Order: sequence, then C-alpha cells, then structure tokens
Amino acid sequence: MISVAIMGHGTVGSGVAEILTTHKHKLFSAVGEELYIKHILDLRDFPDSPLADRFTKNFEDIINDIEVRVVVEVMGGTNPAYDFVKRCLMAGKSVVTSNKELVAKHGRELLEVAKENNANFLFEASVGGGIPIIRPLSQCLVANEVDEIAGILNGTTNFIFGKMINDNMDFADALKLAQDLGYAERNPEADIEGHDACRKICILASLAFGKHVYPESVYTEGITKVSLEDVKFASKLGYVIKLIGDVKRDKEGKLDIKVCPMLLSKDCILAGINDVFNGIMVKGDCTGDVVFYGKGAGKLPTASAVVADVVDCAKHLKARKRIFWTEGNSKDIASYKDSVTAMYIKVAGNGEEALKAFPNSKVMTEDNKTVLITKEYRFGEIEEKLNSLQVLSAIRIGNL
Repeated sequence: MISVAIMGHGTVGSGVAEILTTHKHKLFSAVGEELYIKHILDLRDFPDSPLADRFTKNFEDIINDIEVRVVVEVMGGTNPAYDFVKRCLMAGKSVVTSNKELVAKHGRELLEVAKENNANFLFEASVGGGIPIIRPLSQCLVANEVDEIAGILNGTTNFIFGKMINDNMDFADALKLAQDLGYAERNPEADIEGHDACRKICILASLAFGKHVYPESVYTEGITKVSLEDVKFASKLGYVIKLIGDVKRDKEGKLDIKVCPMLLSKDCILAGINDVFNGIMVKGDCTGDVVFYGKGAGKLPTASAVVADVVDCAKHLKARKRIFWTEGNSKDIASYKDSVTAMYIKVAGNGEEALKAFPNSKVMTEDNKTVLITKEYRFGEIEEKLNSLQVLSAIRIGNL
C-alpha cells in the first residue's frame, strides 16, 4: 500500500480524491499496490465527505508521516504552496501538482530539490488540464529538436472569442457569460490579461528548450482591446482571432516568446478550436507538426492528469523521472521588439497615412474604417510607425 496526501480539497483536489477512491481497482492494476489517501489538508471542514476522518488542518501531519510517499498539491498560488512543496521534497516525498503559477515561478528550483532528495516533482496538469503534453514533450518527442510551440492555452479567452465570433457578442457580454457559467473567475484578470497563458508557455518553453523561463521575461498582452468589430473584420479577411502563447528560437539562439492575440488563417488547425478547449501545436524537426487537443480545465479532466502523475510517482519511488531544466535569465530571451510579424491595423477614414507608413499592405475599407494587413516587419519598427498614427486596433498575424 502506498500512502498519498492531498493538499487542497477544492475543485481539482476533490476530483483527485474521487478518482483515487472510485478507480481503485484500475489504479491497483497499474501500480501493483493500493493507492491509499492518508491525509487531506484543508482549512475547511467536510463532515459529509466519506473521507471525513482523513482531513487535517495541520501540514505537519503530512510532513511528519513517514508512510506518506506521494503528496498532491492542488491548493493554487505560491503561498503556502511553495513552502509546503519544498519541504515535502526535502523530506524525500514525491510531489504532484497542477499549480501552473508554482511551476512557472519555482519549477527549476523544485526540480533541483527533488533531484537532491531522490524524489520526483511532476506537473502534467499544470499545462492544458487533462491534455497530456508534459509527458509527451519529455518522453515521446525527446528525439526531436523542438522548433516551435504555439497554442491556445486558456479556455476562458477561447470561449469569449467563440461567443464573439459565432454569437455576435461584444467582449463585455461574452466575459459576463463566461463568469456566469463558471469558466471565468469573479476577478478574471489572470485569464483576460494573458497571465494564465503566460505561465503555461513558460513551463513548455522551459521543458522544451532546457532553461527556466520566468513569466516576467515574457511579453504578455491580453484580449481586452479586441473589439467585436475586429472579430468581424478578421472573419471577412479569412482570419479568426485567438489568444496565442508562442515560443521559438531566433537566429541568435534566443527565445522569441510571447503571449498575445493573433489573427490566424482559417486554414490553421488552431483556428478551428472553439469553446473552452485548448490546442497546443509542437513543431519538431523529425515529426513535423503535432497537435494536442482537449479540455484545458475542469474538475475531472485536470484531476485525471494529476492522478496519472501520482501513478507515475508510485511506480518510481526508488528511481527519479528524468524531467529537468537548468537556471535561465532574461539574457536567454529575445526582445519583443526584435520579433518579426505582419500586422492587422485598423484606422478611421481612408487610411491614407497608414498606407504611407505601411506600403504594399492589403486593404479593406468599410463603414469609414480602413483595415490594413501589412507585410512582415520587426515589431520595434512597427511600434515606431504606430506612434505616428491614430490607430484604433493593432493585432499580430500568426504565421503558424
């Protein structure tokens, strides 16, 4: 029997407990031993839970229990999650987490602590919820040099764009509907300002390219400035708008990494991903394009990925998984100004001045508005040109 502790009994934590309880026989077959929930840490009381006798409000009950070999962290945030996870790893207990903020900020350090103490630190559910992506990147695609990773990494913003595209909703109404349906938090900043997607692309970049990428080093732009009119113009021009996290190496070997709205050609495979679904495209030198698709959040999809990591830890109690990356810094990241892109630019009137600034652009004029689809420029040059114009909208065009 392998004892497991769960830290946090919210949406994902309760899902983990449910799967470990209801799928006992299948998990026993996978591991060869029973996975037994010994402790559940939460500040709240759950007297009606069938596991009510396992709850504790004291983390020391977990850290001091030598029978607990695997700890699940699903509390979210970094305080106290960072301290609790680090102490568990230092005690030789393997840790599984779905906490993207924790991994994006402290992944390199926690992987090092795990290595020093012959434990595992696994985080499949931190990117894409129930979509398997961490394990395929670290194992199935290991023979490839990764050229680029790009994806729809946030289901909430994808749902909002879907409502704008398909139901003619403006941004505010689509956001309110997402909140009413439970897809967006009361404070939706992490989603709509791109922070959630930024953390996820940082984790993928760190894993794929071998050096830790910190969120503060990544150019991040949200979706709040994208209007229903932009969505309609984009559609007429053969595009859809999505919030995309993207990372690739530039010619100098630095990482060109960004999170921002992009116009995608309707022929792009990511363009057809709607509702709260995520899609992640990995471009390898041997495989070409590989796409991972599915629900990026939700109780049981995310819990399923967490439990898969628990099983992996249970199988590797005496051997470490080879997931690791080294320290990184801002010198590894290319300036967003050096990124090369074409642009969608919307201005009032006939666009005469905009056309002088961006010659040889494709042009569409409607309702006294002019939209330009420019050729590719260095983004720093684009910014300089835009500063001299009265621009209503400016959105990158993704070349995916």
